[in-house]
Amino acid sequence: MTAAMVAPAWMHEQVTAEQYATWTEEQCAGIEIVDGMVLVRPSAAKRHTRLARLLANALDAAAGPEWNADTDLDVRLQDVPLNNRRPDVTVYRAESIDVAPTRPEHVLLVAEVVSPGSETTDRIVKADQYARAGIQFYWRVEQVATGVPLLYTYVLDPATRRYREGEVFTDAVKLTVPFLFEVDLSQF
Repeated sequence: MTAAMVAPAWMHEQVTAEQYATWTEEQCAGIEIVDGMVLVRPSAAKRHTRLARLLANALDAAAGPEWNADTDLDVRLQDVPLNNRRPDVTVYRAESIDVAPTRPEHVLLVAEVVSPGSETTDRIVKADQYARAGIQFYWRVEQVATGVPLLYTYVLDPATRRYREGEVFTDAVKLTVPFLFEVDLSQF
């Protein structure tokens, strides 16, 4: 059985931004586009989905009216070759809610919840792509055997377009940047 028999043609040919704009929501769900190629994202485990939603809810409540925090939102990192990522959590300008595609200049912070199989992508690849796109803050949530997740924070160095390591939180998170944010990770 060949790949062409299993997957539709559009999944193994390079996709342009113009083509992607014509796709339905159903075609775009559960995928990312990297260098024009479709990457199918497996369904997340319940714990992963819950962590992302709880973090998004806490960020949304703390961010104030100027920012929204949502899960499973396309962020267009570049048009050629097409790069669309779907961070687990995206904090973006509230005024851009109806603007499509969401671009890095609309985004303040992205967060990824690391799962088995996404370690390298979330820890290295996506962090590099988000930094090169100019997204100011990157947070990474690591699930650990004890059940209480770890939160790693990163801040963009605009001169190098790389993230500098920030604080690591194991229970209570207290931050003043990018806005006042307090949450107890043990409740997640």
